[in-house]
Amino acid sequence: MSIIASKIDALPPLPATVIELENFRKSGSKDPETLISIIEKDPLTISTLLKVANSAMFAFRSKVETPSRAVNLLGVNFTISIALGSSVQNILKTDLRAYGIDINQFMRYLNLIAALVNIWTGLISKELREELSIPAFLQDIGKLIIAEIATGYGKTDAFHKLISSGQVSVEEVERKMIGLSSSQITANIFKHWKLSENLIDSIEFVDEIDKAKPEFLQKAQILKVAKTACTITDPLGEKHIAKAFELATEYGLDITKLEKAIDTLQERLLDEKEE
Repeated sequence: MSIIASKIDALPPLPATVIELENFRKSGSKDPETLISIIEKDPLTISTLLKVANSAMFAFRSKVETPSRAVNLLGVNFTISIALGSSVQNILKTDLRAYGIDINQFMRYLNLIAALVNIWTGLISKELREELSIPAFLQDIGKLIIAEIATGYGKTDAFHKLISSGQVSVEEVERKMIGLSSSQITANIFKHWKLSENLIDSIEFVDEIDKAKPEFLQKAQILKVAKTACTITDPLGEKHIAKAFELATEYGLDITKLEKAIDTLQERLLDEKEE
C-alpha cells in the first residue's frame, strides 16, 4: 500500500456533525433553519463561517454577526463546504511549511478560489454556482496530506524550494515529489469518507482534464482555471492570471466573464487592504 493510501486509510471517521451535514445535502433540502441547527453544534464551524462571511472577498455591506445571517448570505451549499473544510482542517492539523504558508494562509487560499468561482459562475448561471460552491472550496484539501508526507520524509525544504522556483507548476511538483496531485488526493479522501460521487467527480480530474467525465468536464475546467489564477505560491499574481486566461481560452470558456470576476475579486481585496 502506498504512503498516500495508508495516510488516507488512517484518517478518523468524520465527526457526527459533518455526517449530519452530508445527509442534509444528499436529501436535497434547502431549509436554512435545519442547516443552522446542525452547524450550531460545532463552535469551530461557526467561528470559521463568520470569519469567511466577514472577509472582503464576499463584500457584504454590513458585519455578519450571526450564523443565520451568514447562511442566508453565503447560501446552503457554500456553508456546507465551510463546515466540511473546517472539519478536515481540524482532523489533519498539518504543518504547511512545504508550501511556505501556515493554516490561516491556506484557508485564505481556499476562500480565494471559492470566491472567484462564486463570482464567475454567478455570471454564468445560478445552478452552476450552486453545484460548484462545495468543490471550489474543498478541491485542494489534499495539500494537507501532501504537506504531512513531505514533512514525514524530510522533504519539506526540497518541496518548498521547488515550488518557489516557479519553474514548474505546483501540481507538477506534487506529482513529482509525492506521486499524486492535491485534487487527486482530495478525491481519494472523499471516497474514503463515502461523500457524494458528484463532489468526487467534479474534483478528481481537475489536474487531468482529459480524463474528466463529459458531464463533469466544464466543472473541472472551471475549477482548474480558478485554482491556476489563485495559485498557492502567489495568489492572483499576474503570471498566474495570464495562465488562467490561457487555459480558459483553450477550454472554450467565457473569457469576458472570467475577466470581470477577477477584476471584482481584486477590487474587493484592494478594499480589504485599505481598511
